[in-house]
Amino acid sequence: MRVVVQRVAHAQVNIQQTTCAQIGNGLLLLVGITHSDTEADLDWMCQKITKLRIFSDDNGQMNLSVLDIKAAILIVSQFTLYADVKKGNRPSFVAAAAPSHAAPLIELFRSKISEILQQPIPSGVFGADMQVSLLNDGPVTILLDSKI
Repeated sequence: MRVVVQRVAHAQVNIQQTTCAQIGNGLLLLVGITHSDTEADLDWMCQKITKLRIFSDDNGQMNLSVLDIKAAILIVSQFTLYADVKKGNRPSFVAAAAPSHAAPLIELFRSKISEILQQPIPSGVFGADMQVSLLNDGPVTILLDSKI
């Protein structure tokens, strides 16, 4: 499982020029699932993300987590995180899980994060052509991989 974590001032997902999800201050999570990912990967990622201290405290130090400040999270599925471009110029996506495996795991991930934060977690629509806009805060962008 790979997740690009972006601290944002705001983010939103549009599908066919209609906003389907949006947040203010918080985290935008771009989430990729591979064939071997299991619920254990989700659990590890949920704990890591919700406890990741990347929000500033009163002294300007990154000491606070999304849990500490009760910030929002927006989840967007992103199979392209498993693109392989070692050969040629056209990405291969064979490492990305099939929708039948990935979609339920993305939904379970969203549910687990929601349970930890005790708040609804908006998301994009799996498999849809989405336009994601955001204002990266910091900028802070971190790549997490449950297999590394």
